Amino acid sequence: MMRILLFLATNAAVLVLISVVFQVLGIEGILAENGVDLNLQALLVMSAVIGFGGSFISLAISKFMAKRSMGVQIIERPGNSSEKWLVETVRRQAQRAGIDMPEVGIFQSPDPNAFATGMRRNHALVAVSSGLLQSMNADEVEAVLGHEISHVSNGDMITMGLLQGVVNTFVIFLSRIIGHVVDRVVFKTERGYGPAYFITSIVAQIFLSILASMITMWFSRHREFRADAGGASLAGRDKMIGALQALQRAHEPKDLPGEFAAFGISGGLGAGVKKLFMSHPPLEQRIAALRSAQ
Repeated sequence: MMRILLFLATNAAVLVLISVVFQVLGIEGILAENGVDLNLQALLVMSAVIGFGGSFISLAISKFMAKRSMGVQIIERPGNSSEKWLVETVRRQAQRAGIDMPEVGIFQSPDPNAFATGMRRNHALVAVSSGLLQSMNADEVEAVLGHEISHVSNGDMITMGLLQGVVNTFVIFLSRIIGHVVDRVVFKTERGYGPAYFITSIVAQIFLSILASMITMWFSRHREFRADAGGASLAGRDKMIGALQALQRAHEPKDLPGEFAAFGISGGLGAGVKKLFMSHPPLEQRIAALRSAQ
């Protein structure tokens, strides 16, 4: 509940801050002098409703989508010793982390991976791939589970939702302003909106969305170091390092689909500009960070 209140409070704070900045800078007056009849406060509220609403809905249905889109099979009653060990390990780590027992599931994939999702810390889902269970030993799987439990206990899902809501708001808000200015000032449209507004808004939204993705992926990479440290605390540093080294042995680890990529244990490889859009830092950097930690 506290994190939901934080979500709403941050939303309101962002709106107030942007409104104050626009008032101090006199941006509305500048636009009016150039014949731009735009209600910035109304646009800002609309942008926030759309931006935060989409992020909030995505977070709310994340567990449902994980089960449907990735075929996660929830372990209701362990059917073998492996499933029993998996559930008991998650239970033990959740207790140490101070969260309620998450749902535990397995999804079919040859790639070694795992993820955590859910709207609340005490109502989460932790899932591992069949490939991870087959390619890692018990110590390494335990460390991976600790990494995912740390994501849950750190509240990373709601934090990413908040960040996504903020950047969505700015993308929608700024793209509409750019489209409006071009339509009114450049093409002199007096009533309604001409084609220039819609075309410019779409182009601006695409460009700004790319920049926004760089911001969210930077934050996602930062979170991974913290989750690795949490996994090391729950399972042991050597086990966490061993798990990351096991991922290195997978020749080309792939991202999980869609929004779940940011919450996996590993991500795809990248070079050059692509590095800016990676959800996870390089494995060698994560291993080095664990080895240097006191």
